Amino acid sequence: SAMALRPQVCAQLCRRPCYCPWVPPRCPRGSPLVLDGCGCCKICARRLGEPCDFLHVCDQSQGLVCDYSTVPAGTGATCNFEDDEEGCEVNGRVYRDGEVFQPSCKLQCRCLDGGFTCVPLCQEDVRLPTPDCPYPRRVEVPGKCCPEWICEARDRHLLRDAGAASPPLPYPCQEWGTEWSACSATCGVGFSTRVSNQNRYCRLETQRRLCMVRPCPALPAAFP
Repeated sequence: SAMALRPQVCAQLCRRPCYCPWVPPRCPRGSPLVLDGCGCCKICARRLGEPCDFLHVCDQSQGLVCDYSTVPAGTGATCNFEDDEEGCEVNGRVYRDGEVFQPSCKLQCRCLDGGFTCVPLCQEDVRLPTPDCPYPRRVEVPGKCCPEWICEARDRHLLRDAGAASPPLPYPCQEWGTEWSACSATCGVGFSTRVSNQNRYCRLETQRRLCMVRPCPALPAAFP
């Protein structure tokens, strides 16, 4: 087993006394400085899905261990959860499989099978010019997460919520929509789109959600 090889590997890789760079490496966000496998020099902990070995250890604070189960396939060891659960990493933070999270007030995401999908929490309706609102424009409003429609008149500005201009329908909306498109990226974060009228005002709108089929393969780290 990998654990049985540790003393032999240690004798081959670990030199005494330690010879470390004067300046410790600058780590990417979400990768803390830790001691290497020899307990000698400070290195950046490897994150979920990144390559690892005896010397280049995984981030134990995130529950990651060096997973050697893929070694016979010739792909090398990678950092994985100790209990073999799938997870996903967003902005340097690792989420467990099935966990729902909000990276911003505009998005709600769910971690699923090593990737994640997100749905917007703000409406993406389209507002066409009307006689009472000839110049509709969407603007960010201080203190509010979602942008709102503003009706620009020549002599004054009127802030109008989309709901004020279009009251909810008095009859049931006959739902119509296309299927979600394929993810725009084969690895890493992309987005899929659909056209649907499944909203409060039964208007056709283009809806988007983030998606990730699988993480992109990590680049091999250069030795110091």
